[in-house]
Amino acid sequence: MLSKSQAKWFFLIFTIGFSGVFLWLTVDTLMQVPERSHADKIDEHVIRGKEIWEENNCMGCHTLLGEGAYYAPELTKVVERRGKAWIRMFIKDTQAMYPGQRKMVQYDFTEDEITDIIAFLEWNGNIDTNGFPAKPDLAPAIIEVAGGAAHLAAAPPIYGQLCQACHAIGGQGGVVGPALDTVGSRFDEPWFAKWLTDPNAVRPGTAMPKMPLSDADKQALAKWLSTLK
Repeated sequence: MLSKSQAKWFFLIFTIGFSGVFLWLTVDTLMQVPERSHADKIDEHVIRGKEIWEENNCMGCHTLLGEGAYYAPELTKVVERRGKAWIRMFIKDTQAMYPGQRKMVQYDFTEDEITDIIAFLEWNGNIDTNGFPAKPDLAPAIIEVAGGAAHLAAAPPIYGQLCQACHAIGGQGGVVGPALDTVGSRFDEPWFAKWLTDPNAVRPGTAMPKMPLSDADKQALAKWLSTLK
């Protein structure tokens, strides 16, 4: 049992001690902010992108670094997850990729404004957030298949720019859509051409978006996908 004097000193010593620890941790954290947030990478594109983000109240639907609404997807790592080309195509025409499904507002941004938005999102995605946001615990496993590296080497450029955000080959790529390692053994080139033109017409209700691809990109993808066996 402490006396009143001992209790007083106990209180003062530990209050001052823990306050000092708290202040030291605060100062240490603030000193790490420039490096962890790579503040030296903030250029005019990132600044304008932030202004566009705020002016259009994007946080009214999305979260960024855990802040915002939870109506639409979290965007901290969206550039890493989807890729710049995919994001640009989606922002330009949200309904073209998900006809009748997406409720994303069509803002009609200019090409320069989209570039600035992507720069801002990319900068946020490169901040050291100690692993936030966490990867999904129930994400499907990617199984490496022999020959995947060779298939990727032969892939048309558009695959790496758009398709790889959702699909994987040889264990590399996204897990949103099915792996494509042996897809050519199930479908031929004409089928792929039709599928890439309008997935929902081939398989109603599919999660595959209608990508606004050029005829040349469709032809290149269809020919290449038919070789994945």
